[in-house]
Amino acid sequence: MIRHVVMWKLKETAEGATRAENAVKLKEKLEACRNIVPGILRLEVGLAAAGLESTYDVVLDSDFADKAALDAYQVHPTHEALKSFVGGVREARQCVDYEV
Repeated sequence: MIRHVVMWKLKETAEGATRAENAVKLKEKLEACRNIVPGILRLEVGLAAAGLESTYDVVLDSDFADKAALDAYQVHPTHEALKSFVGGVREARQCVDYEV
């Protein structure tokens, strides 16, 4: 099983929206990817909670059956469309993939 964890720090304003508004939009877009390919075992999206110390705004924590499932997710049209949105709103991105 492959765990895929990605975090995004968003710009203060982008795409005509605030950081908080874009965080909600990104969460919705990520959650729409939950069942786009076979082999996605788990997909959770979290937003930084107000009042708690956070250095990033949005986190994706997901599990894939194997590398082939992760690879299929990465190139799926729904995910590709999401990348376009993220490119316009992100300030920084961190990612780690590891075997569980």
